[in-house]
Formats: sequence, C-alpha cells, structure tokens
Amino acid sequence: MKQKNQTIITIQKEMITACIRLADLGFLAGIGGNLAVRVDDKLMVVTPSASDYYTMKPEDLCVLKMDTLEMVEGTKQPTTESGIHANFFLKRPDLNVSLHTHQPLASAITLLGKDIFLVTKEAKEKIGSKLIMVSYAPSGTSFLVSAFRKKITTEENGYLLKNHGIVCGAKDLKSAIRSVILIEEEATAFLKQSIQKNIDRFQFPKPLVEQIETVFTSQNFSGTKKK
Repeated sequence: MKQKNQTIITIQKEMITACIRLADLGFLAGIGGNLAVRVDDKLMVVTPSASDYYTMKPEDLCVLKMDTLEMVEGTKQPTTESGIHANFFLKRPDLNVSLHTHQPLASAITLLGKDIFLVTKEAKEKIGSKLIMVSYAPSGTSFLVSAFRKKITTEENGYLLKNHGIVCGAKDLKSAIRSVILIEEEATAFLKQSIQKNIDRFQFPKPLVEQIETVFTSQNFSGTKKK
C-alpha cells in the first residue's frame, strides 16, 4: 500500500477515540480486549496486540486482509484475535465493527456456559434475542476461531466466549459501544436476579449480600465510577 487511504486514516482516528471511551468504561482494561473495523470487502483495521489503549496512536493500528490475515500496513503485531474479527466480517457483510471486550459482569456470565436471553427492547433490537455461548478454546488460537465461526448467525450480534469475554458486532462504532453497554446492563440484571432468587437457599451471610448489592448499584457506565 504505497499511499495511505484517507478512509483508513479516518477509521484509525475514530478507533482510537472509541478505544479510550471503552477503556474509560472498564470494558477494555490495560491491554485486554480488541477492536476491528471493516474498510471494505477485503480489508479491516485492527488494534495491535499487547498495547495500552491510553497511549495507542492511530498509526499503531494494523491493516489486514480479511481472507488471509496478511498485514498490508502497520508496524506492530496485530491482535491475536484477528481471526475472530475476520470471520465475523466475512460471514456477516452487514457488520462493520467487531468488538471483543473483557467487561466485568458480562465476562462473569460466560462462566455459566449457556446462552443468555435478552430482556430489554433496545438490547433485542441492537443485539438479537440472546447472547450466544461459544464453547471454550484458548485465546488467540485457531480452535477459538473455529468455535466462534460455527456459532455466527445472521440474527444475533452478541456472543459469549466461554470463560473469556464478549464479542459484539455492529454497523458502526457508536452502535458497538452502545451494544456492549447494553450487554453489561443485561448481565448485571441477570446476575442480580439470580443471586436474589438464591439468597435464602444458600444462606449467604448478610455482609456478603451487602457487598454484592454494592457491586450492582455501582454500575452506571458513564465512564466514571460512582462515589
């Protein structure tokens, strides 16, 4: 790629802004999680591997061919989850953003190993009827890519990687950020309801119940923690 495409430059700048927003929310923590944006039917831009989101620069982002994962532009190593993003785009040409997060409570429900049905109208409209569980495979491996590819549907945009995190697809970055916020809200409600149903059954001590309540009531997704 002799001359940098203006579209790619714009995408890279927008991705940096989105990554900082997601890091502020606690959904991209440290060097965990990654983001990909479609350029066209052949190329995508992905975040680099093991890079801090607050110091990341537009030129650090990598441009890859979706069919081979060959890097055509960039100086850093692309995210190890590039295969997941490429397969998502190839099987879902209607999506332009693929986002993988390690957000706290949604990641917690991946331990349950089952699909989670969504409740709110907005979540259903943006994500689908449920979050689909993807069977466990080590991070960054072809086994995880294969497991994810088998679960991709045309109806659902949210996926739970067992014991790992979330993958969410969207039309644009703004919608992707909103979708993972909705997923965290759904996970919060699901866990809170499940715990409340079983407090008497398991006879949780009162201090533990109060601590759990504090965790749930502190979720506001504004990018800042409640005092």
